[in-house]
Amino acid sequence: MVQPTLDEQKLWNSWTQNRDPQAGDQLIKKYKSLVNYHAQRISAGLPKNISKDEIFSLGMIGLFDALNKFDINRDLKFDTYASFRIRGAIIDGLRKEDWLPRSAREKAKKMDAQIEKLEQKLMRHPTPEELAEHMNVPVDDIYQTVQEHFFSNLLSINEQQDQDESEGKEFVLRDERTKTPEQSAIQSELIDELVKNIQNLNEKEQLVLSLFYTEEMTLTEIGEMLNLSTSRISQIHSKALFKLRKLLSSEMINVN
Repeated sequence: MVQPTLDEQKLWNSWTQNRDPQAGDQLIKKYKSLVNYHAQRISAGLPKNISKDEIFSLGMIGLFDALNKFDINRDLKFDTYASFRIRGAIIDGLRKEDWLPRSAREKAKKMDAQIEKLEQKLMRHPTPEELAEHMNVPVDDIYQTVQEHFFSNLLSINEQQDQDESEGKEFVLRDERTKTPEQSAIQSELIDELVKNIQNLNEKEQLVLSLFYTEEMTLTEIGEMLNLSTSRISQIHSKALFKLRKLLSSEMINVN
């Protein structure tokens, strides 16, 4: 079992045995940085009009939930358990408030239609700058739409997983939810294609994607590592997603 430090053990004992508010406050302060971390990562894909304070508040709800439900005797670090609860609370809050999906899908649908027109005209995939000029919008709007669409897909996947879990609790077996060998083969091919496309990105784009999704660093941390501004890292991240957008879309990688 993962053993907490002596001081932390005392805090957990006071909290779990007596619900001592002072111990609870100390634990919240100790793990509040987890909320900041996940709020910043998720905010990277959200519309600018969505308050970061609101995202942080949703994350704090997840932290409180984790604090109340965590079993100190389990062979599990609280950081791991709390991270799951914090991220889940933020995504659930976004989905229930319907802040993102409708607007994101509408903008993404419009953008995809314009991309198709430009592809036919240029006989190749357009760059974000070419698309921005074609649509007469700032290139940052193109980057933002790509990120929003990508995040809306994550919300859709999360929602379908929630539905699957509720169905499991009711002991309802749905064969159509089970991937056939053909579906598994297609998804495997898509993943292989995605890997190949990532290899075609430039070195900096590959590095940012790796650090953000594999190493789970925030955009700010990546910027500090590469000596670039957070906004520049966000732009590189968005540009990479733009190049991979077709393979990252819910229509191509179908979770059903």
